[in-house]
Amino acid sequence: MQPRRIVLATRNAGKFREIRALLGDLPVELVGLEDLPEIPEPRESHSTFAENACAKALHYAAATGQWCLADDSGLEVDALDGRPGVTSARYAADSCPPGAERDIVDRANNVRLLEELNDIPEPARTARFVCHLALADPHRVLIEAFDTIEGQIAMQPRGSNGFGYDPLFYLPARGRTTAELSAEDKNAISHRGKAVRHMAGVLRRSLSDRI
Repeated sequence: MQPRRIVLATRNAGKFREIRALLGDLPVELVGLEDLPEIPEPRESHSTFAENACAKALHYAAATGQWCLADDSGLEVDALDGRPGVTSARYAADSCPPGAERDIVDRANNVRLLEELNDIPEPARTARFVCHLALADPHRVLIEAFDTIEGQIAMQPRGSNGFGYDPLFYLPARGRTTAELSAEDKNAISHRGKAVRHMAGVLRRSLSDRI
């Protein structure tokens, strides 16, 4: 079977590595946006992860003529009424210079989150990572998948692996943040890892049937 070419709708290198590793045993060739001619980004103006993921997948599938896999993922903090939610990636973007590197924005997001939770005691800092995936061709969404992981926000960053809010996302059962886990351990339990495995099961059957 010839590998199916799939555009992965992200410029986030960490996210690309995670998803490529999780889909490694499928007959697919993953291509990131960095490997394609410049494509205008869609506005992520929807109020849910599902709507944003589907909109991104359809946008890039139509622009490239290829199947496109997109995710919308983020952090929901109970003490903040679910914020940062769908704005997770750009939560503190206003405090960063235009065109700032991803790691600079990530650090600013973490600083803002800690500031907003400054008076919240540890037991009340419950949170979850959410991931919604959508696979589309240029005309329709083919497959969707969703999953979460529960945890809480640490009092200070810990660990140097991962990206985004990983240094703050603490897993009580493991006594570590997700930034203190190896890539393999993180992929085994993370919101994105679980969602991608759901997607992979359906995608494997779909590729066999050549939908």
